Amino acid sequence: MISIETIRDHTDLVRTAMQNRGHDAPLDVVLDLDRQRRAAIVEADELRSRRNDVSREIGRSKDRPQELIDEMRQVGGRIKQLEGALRDFDEQLNEILLSIPNIPQDDAPVGLDESSNVVVRSVGEPREQSFEQKPHWELGPSLNVIDFERGVKLSGSRFFVLHGKGAALQRALITWMLNLHSREHGYTEVYLPYMVGRDTMTASGHLPHFQEEMYHDEEDDLWMLPTAEAGITSLHRDEILDAGTLPLNYVAHTPCWRREKFSAGRDTRGIKRVHQFEKVEMYKFVEPETSTEELQKLVADAESVAAMLEIPYRVLELCTGDMSAPAVKSFDIELWAPGAEEWLEVSSCSNCTDYQARRAMIRYRPEQGARPRFVHTLNGSGLALSRVMIAVLENYQQEDGSVAVPEVLRPYAGFDKIEAPEG
Repeated sequence: MISIETIRDHTDLVRTAMQNRGHDAPLDVVLDLDRQRRAAIVEADELRSRRNDVSREIGRSKDRPQELIDEMRQVGGRIKQLEGALRDFDEQLNEILLSIPNIPQDDAPVGLDESSNVVVRSVGEPREQSFEQKPHWELGPSLNVIDFERGVKLSGSRFFVLHGKGAALQRALITWMLNLHSREHGYTEVYLPYMVGRDTMTASGHLPHFQEEMYHDEEDDLWMLPTAEAGITSLHRDEILDAGTLPLNYVAHTPCWRREKFSAGRDTRGIKRVHQFEKVEMYKFVEPETSTEELQKLVADAESVAAMLEIPYRVLELCTGDMSAPAVKSFDIELWAPGAEEWLEVSSCSNCTDYQARRAMIRYRPEQGARPRFVHTLNGSGLALSRVMIAVLENYQQEDGSVAVPEVLRPYAGFDKIEAPEG
């Protein structure tokens, strides 16, 4: 979250940042509550000081002046009132501060939606084919690797079943990505619970911002992961990391669940926008001075997956209104899907500075015995599987209706081609 000091001391900056995000943050309410809270603290401290002075005076006196005793009763009652008021102010302030997104970096493109995103670079050219390239929602069933009808039968719309070599191909992608990031990029692999508590979701910023998009078990107050980012953020919640510990780089594979409430009627065909999908997530805990550089490393690690799959991709810098609430700077990686004729977002890499660390109380010591500071956190998909599956199927389709397996995946898949079943 943004610190109250930042809002108090740099109100105009925060107000402009919220306008650039298209977020109506109640900053005047925050400032008013902050003034009342600080006034209550001052009054309570003065009354405690007065009570201490009178206690010493009564202790030195042989008599116990009734007027002082009566005054102390009133002082004690007022202190209790102020303490109750302070708890109320803290609760109100915390609730509002949790709802305010981070302040974008100065050089982030200003805009309210994806139309203001900026293409930073494009890599690779679409393959020229002598045949009409089919979209994956036609390819998948014809090859018997994606079963939409049984997905609907099991769970309803926006669910699907991967069958045979389709399931094996996804498993190959997951294993290869995990090996790539853990063995070559320096990430430590972690296995996470797929359901997490309210504190975990709040720490990462998914609550309250993303609440309507998540699946929730009300009885146990557990939330199904929308992304492994939520779980990894809280690995070090309420910790002070020793000097020399940072950076910490983690990678995890998890299924992810999203309600997609705000995408009704959009991308209803295929597996682009579904309720359950797999994802390999990268995450960094770093020192503040290095987070800008670490973001570039994160983007490069995600890009390498697209490059090694030999699929055309592009990198976009997100505008202020299209970034997630915790982010100050974000880059998306998109793969080209020739059958659907569109770019598919497969990763969003973000620097969240100390926004999540403040919510999760994750600090570190720059050196032994030094005062703790908040870490900076970064996250990015490496990559999101359902859309990678789309890109692989559509880019590697052959004229005879089969799909070649990218060379880098063949040792993991155990086959080099997906063909339509006979008959």
